[in-house]
Amino acid sequence: MAPPIPKVLMVAEKPSIALSIASVLSRAQMFTRRGSTEVHEFDGKFLGSPAYFKVTSVIGHVFSVDFPAKYQDWTATDPLDLFQAQVIKNESNPKAHICRHLSQEARGCRYLVLWLDCDREGENICFEVIQCTGFKTNDTYRARFSSVTEKDVVKALDNLVRPNKDEAMAVDARQEIDLKVGVAFTRFQTSYFQGKYGNLDSRVISYGPCQTPTLGFCVQRYLQINTFKPEKFWSLHPYIIQNGYEIQLEWHRGRLFDINVAMMFQKLVSEDGLLEVTEISEKQETKSRPVGLNTVNLLKVASSALGFGPQMAMQLAERLYTQGFISYPRTESTAYPPSFDFRGVLSAQTNNPTWGNYVHGLLTTGYQKPRLGTDAGDHPPITPMRSAAEDMLGNDAWKLYQYICQHFIGTVSPDCKYIRKKVEFSIGGESFHCTGQHVVTKGFTSIMPWLALNDKNIPSFVKGQKIEISKLELYEGSTSAPDYLTESELISLMEKNGIGTDASIPVHINNICERNYVQVQAGRKLVPTPLGITLVRGYQTIDPDLCLPDIRSFIEQQITLIAKGQVDHRHVVQHVIQQFTQKFSYFVKKIEDMDALFEAQFSTLTDSGRILSKCGKCLRYMKYISSQPPRLYCGTCEEVYYLPQKGNIKLYKELSCPLDNFELLICSMPGPDGKSFPLCPYCYSNPPFEGIEALINTAKTGSVGKIGKGSGMPCSLCPHPSCPNSLVSQGVCACPECSGTLVLDPISAPRWKLCCNMCNCLVFLAQGAHRISTTKERCGECDSSIIEVDFNKKTTPLEDGATLHRGCILCDELLHSLVEMKHGRSFKHMSSRGRGRGARKGGRGRGRGGGKIMDPKMSFRDF
Repeated sequence: MAPPIPKVLMVAEKPSIALSIASVLSRAQMFTRRGSTEVHEFDGKFLGSPAYFKVTSVIGHVFSVDFPAKYQDWTATDPLDLFQAQVIKNESNPKAHICRHLSQEARGCRYLVLWLDCDREGENICFEVIQCTGFKTNDTYRARFSSVTEKDVVKALDNLVRPNKDEAMAVDARQEIDLKVGVAFTRFQTSYFQGKYGNLDSRVISYGPCQTPTLGFCVQRYLQINTFKPEKFWSLHPYIIQNGYEIQLEWHRGRLFDINVAMMFQKLVSEDGLLEVTEISEKQETKSRPVGLNTVNLLKVASSALGFGPQMAMQLAERLYTQGFISYPRTESTAYPPSFDFRGVLSAQTNNPTWGNYVHGLLTTGYQKPRLGTDAGDHPPITPMRSAAEDMLGNDAWKLYQYICQHFIGTVSPDCKYIRKKVEFSIGGESFHCTGQHVVTKGFTSIMPWLALNDKNIPSFVKGQKIEISKLELYEGSTSAPDYLTESELISLMEKNGIGTDASIPVHINNICERNYVQVQAGRKLVPTPLGITLVRGYQTIDPDLCLPDIRSFIEQQITLIAKGQVDHRHVVQHVIQQFTQKFSYFVKKIEDMDALFEAQFSTLTDSGRILSKCGKCLRYMKYISSQPPRLYCGTCEEVYYLPQKGNIKLYKELSCPLDNFELLICSMPGPDGKSFPLCPYCYSNPPFEGIEALINTAKTGSVGKIGKGSGMPCSLCPHPSCPNSLVSQGVCACPECSGTLVLDPISAPRWKLCCNMCNCLVFLAQGAHRISTTKERCGECDSSIIEVDFNKKTTPLEDGATLHRGCILCDELLHSLVEMKHGRSFKHMSSRGRGRGARKGGRGRGRGGGKIMDPKMSFRDF
C-alpha cells in the first residue's frame, strides 16, 4: 500500500502574499476556502516528492507583549514595579482568531513552510506561528525571498532554510525593553502632569526609548534657531567685462567678519585696478550614478521630493510589494548580489511608455554594473519587478513607483561626465576665480533629470592676460539661522545615530506627530510644539541621557549582537532594564525640576477654561477646560472631573443629578448621525453603583478618566430607578447589535433617534414629530418600553388628523414601519432578548464598544 501524500502548510505574513505564492506554485489551479484568513489548496511537489499544499497567512504579528492584568490599573500600580514585572504575550488581534486558525490548519500536516517577511520581525513571527501550530524543528522550513515574482518564489521553495531563533529573540528583547521603559515613564509623567494645567493639550504624555530621542533632534534644532545670533560679514566681489559678458569673480578668502580688514583688502584691490590671469585649468569630472535604493533613502526622497510622510511612503511601498510591482521595501542594503539579474529586470521595463525607449537603448548599447554599495546581509536594494502604468496604481503609488524605477535604471546607466574650467586671477596680492562647466555625457541624469547639471559658459582667457576691473563691490551680509528639521533630515539623523530600524523609523516620526509633540508644516518641516519643547528641556535638566540617542544606539548594538547569536538576550534585557530603573528613580525624585518648566509654559487650572455648571458639593460654578483631556474644574473644592474625550459639551436644561446634586451636561457627537447623551460630571468620573465598571470597561479607581479616555458612566448607563434621565427611564429596547440598550436621544428632534449605550448602532424614529418620549408602560409581548409620539399635524399618519400615538417600536405596526436602521444589521421583534439592562443581568458586560481600551494599558504597539 502506497504511503499517504504528505500535507504541507505554508504561512505568509499577509493574505495578499499568500495568494501570490499559491497562484505561482499552483499555476493558478487551486481551491480557495474561507477561514480567519483564506486558505488556498493544491497539489504539487515538495522536496522532490508529491505533496498537498495548504497556503494561508497571518495578519502581522500573532502575539503582542503586554503586562499581566494586575499591572493594568494605573492607580494601583507603582510604575517602578513595571521594570521587574513579568511580561506576557497576548493575541494581537483576538477577534481574528489567528492562533486557533493556524492550529486547525496544522492538523494532519507533515511539514510547515514559513513565508514571512525576511527581516527580524518576520523571523519573530515565524516562531509565533511555530508556537501556534506545534511543529517540530526538523519539520519546519523557512523560505527566503525578496519579491513575489514567479522566479523568486520558485527559487525560494528550492532553497529552503531553517528559521533563525537568534533574530527572533532580538525582537523579543527590544519589545520587552520598549514596553517596560516606555510604559513606566509614560504612566508616571501622565499621572503627574495631566490635570495640573488647563492648556496642556494631550491625553497621554508618552515616553519612548526611540520616540523621545527622535523628538530631541527636533527640539535641538528649535533651540539652535532660537538662540542664534546673526553676525555680519563682508566679501569682495570684483566684476569684469570679457567678450561682452559681465562676470562676478569669487574671492578665495570667501568672507570676513571684520569690516576694517575687509576695507583694507578693498583698498589694495582698488588701488591696483588690473587683474592678471594667473592660471587656466580644464578637467573632466564625474558625477557618479546612484547606488542601489534602500528603505531610508526611499523615505528621504519620498518626503523631500514627493511630499509623502514616512508612514504614508511605507504604506504605498508595501502595497506595491504585495501587488508584485517592486521587491521587498524594507532593506538596509545598497549593494546588489553578484547573481542579480539586471537584464531581466530591465527587459520588464522596455514597454513602459515613459522610459521604455531609454531602457531599450541601455540593453542595446550595454548597461553598467551598479556601483559598490553596502551589503547589510538582508535584502537586495528596492527594485521594480514588473512594468506598470499610472492608471494601474493610482496617483500617489505611481509617483513612488516611478521614482523606484528611475532610480534603478539610473544605477545601471553611465555616470554623468562634464568638463570643469577654472580661471584664476590675481590683483593687489589677492586671488579671485571664476568657473564654468560643460556637460559631455548626461548619463544617468537623462533618466533622473532632477539631478542634471546645467552648462555654465565663461568666455576665453589667456594666461598672463590683464583685465581692468569694471566694478568692485564690498558685499555686506549676515549669517542666518538654520531652518527647522525636515523629515528627510530627521531620517538621516536617526539613521546616523542608530535610532530605530528601517521599518520603525516611520512609526517613531508618526508618534511624535500624533502625541502633539511636533507639527508638520510646509515643506515637510517638523516644528516642535510647546509640549514637545518643554518635555525635552525637562529631560535635559534632569537627565540628558533620556532624550539623547546614545543609550538607544547602545541598545540597538546589543540587540544586533543577540541577532548574531553572540550574547544571551536575557543578559541584555536585564542590563538595560537595570540602567533604566536607576534613571527612572532619579527622574521621579527630580520631577519638580521639569514641573517648573511646565509651570512657566502652561496655565494653571484656575486660570483656564470658562464657567459652565454648578458643583454639587459647594454649589459654586465650575470651569470647563476643553483642551485634551476635557474636564471640569471646581476652584473651591480643587477637584477635577473628567468628561468624554469627544463631542460638544453643554449645560443640560439646568437639571441636577438626584444622587449628588451636580448639574447635568449634554454631550453631542458631531455629524448628522452623531449621538447625544446626558451625564453627571461626578457620576461620570466616579460611578456610584457597584458592578457598573464592568459595563464601561474600566477599573473602579477611575483610572481611565485620569488620562481623559472618556469612558465613564453617562446617564444612559445609570441604573437609578427613578431619575428621569437614567437607563431605566430612557431605555427602550435591546440593541440588535450587542448586549447594550437602545436609549432615546433626548435632543435629537426633529430627527428623533435611539442610540445604543454600548455600540454605535442608531435607530431613527418618526421623523419630524413634535415630541417623542418614553413612558413607564411596558410591551406585553417583548417587554420593551412603550413610547409616546406626538406627530406633526401636517404629516401625521394617523386617521382623522390625530397626532398622539403610543406603542412599542418592535410590535406596533405603525411605529415599526417608521423605523430606519443606521450602523446595524436588522431590527425586528426580539422578545427572546428582553430589554436592555434587564437582558444583561447575569451576562457579561462588554464595555463601551466592547473593544480593548489601549491607552490605560499602554500596549507595546503605542511605542
